Amino acid sequence: MRLKNIGLLLCLVAVNVVADSITIEKLPSLSQPVSNNAVTLVSTGEGFYLYSFLGLGVGKTWQDISSGAAVLAPGAKNWQALADVPGAAGRLAASAVTVGMSAWVFGGYTVSADGSEESTPGVYRLSPGESNLKRVTDMPVPVEDSVVLVYQERYVYLVSGWHDLGNVNLVQVLDTKTMQWAQATPWPGTPVFGHSGGISEERMLICDGVKIQYPADAGPREFLSSSQCWSGRIDAENYRRIHWHSVPAHPGGSRYRMAATGDESGRIVFAGGSVNPYNFNGTGYNGVPAAPEASVFSFGLKSGEWRIHGELPLGTMDHRGLPYSKGWYYLVGGMQDQQTVVSDVYRFRIEISSDQ
Repeated sequence: MRLKNIGLLLCLVAVNVVADSITIEKLPSLSQPVSNNAVTLVSTGEGFYLYSFLGLGVGKTWQDISSGAAVLAPGAKNWQALADVPGAAGRLAASAVTVGMSAWVFGGYTVSADGSEESTPGVYRLSPGESNLKRVTDMPVPVEDSVVLVYQERYVYLVSGWHDLGNVNLVQVLDTKTMQWAQATPWPGTPVFGHSGGISEERMLICDGVKIQYPADAGPREFLSSSQCWSGRIDAENYRRIHWHSVPAHPGGSRYRMAATGDESGRIVFAGGSVNPYNFNGTGYNGVPAAPEASVFSFGLKSGEWRIHGELPLGTMDHRGLPYSKGWYYLVGGMQDQQTVVSDVYRFRIEISSDQ
C-alpha cells in the first residue's frame, strides 16, 4: 500500500485576490455515499447526463470498493443505477471524461484483502440512454490516479499517474476515432499520482500530486507532496507533441485529489482537496487524518495569474474530476470533515468581480 512518511511543501505566490462570489445549487443526492468516484457530464439537446462510476463506500475498507455506476438524467429527481462497471472487482482512482456524446472510463486499481494493489487496463464507453458500459480498448500502460484530458473532442491524454509499483512520466494518448494509442511528449516534472488539472482549447495545466523519494540507505521509500505546476500546449501540427513550461505554484500549498477542470474562458479551476495526502481511507501517509479544503481558485492561461475566488460552504476532498457545463462546476460525492464519505451532489458557479 502507498504508505510511509510524507512531507508537505508549502509555496506562496502573488495572486489576484478579489471579491468574487460563488453560487451553490444542491442537486439530488446519490443513492449511496461514494468517494474517489470517476465522474463526467454529457450534454444533450434534452439536458445533461451526470455520471458516477466506481469509488469507495462509507466503510472505507477494501471491501467497500465499488463497481457501481449511476446517472442523473435530465429532469430526474433521483439517480438511476446502471449496470456495474465490468471487471472482477471494484476500483479506485479511475478517471472519466466525455468525448462527443459518450462517457469514457479509464482504469483504476483494485485492492485485495492483504492490501496489495493492481492497476487495471480497461477503457469503457457509455452513451446517454444506455445502461451497460462497453469495453473498447486497453491502456498500453495501465495507470490510475492520472489526469485525463480531452482535446478536439477526439484525443484523450493520460498524464503521469501510478502504475502497479510506482509513478510514470508517460503521456499516453488515445485517438478515439481510430482507437489507436500513441506516446506524447513525456511529463517533464517529477512523476506523480493524485495530481489535478484541466484543458482549455490546446492548453493544459496540471498541478501537485505525490512523488516518490528513495532514501540513500536501505530505508523505506517516502511519498512526498509535490508543489509543481506545468502548462502544456499541444502542437497544432502534431497532437503527440506537447510544449511544456513550468508555472508558479498555486496559493495555499500543494494539494492532493483536488477537483479540477478547464472552461471556455481559458481558466483552469481547482476546488477542495487536502494539503495532507492520504491513503484511500482518508488517513494521511503521515498517520494523521486528512482534512478537506474549501477554497476555489483558478489559473488564467491567458493572463498567467492565479486568482482566488472564495470558498465552498464545506471542505471537500477525494475527487476524481470536476464536470463542467454552461458556467456550472459539478461536485459528486467525495469526503468531507472527519473523512466522511458523502452522497452530496451540488454545483457551483463563479461570479467574477469587476474589481481588480
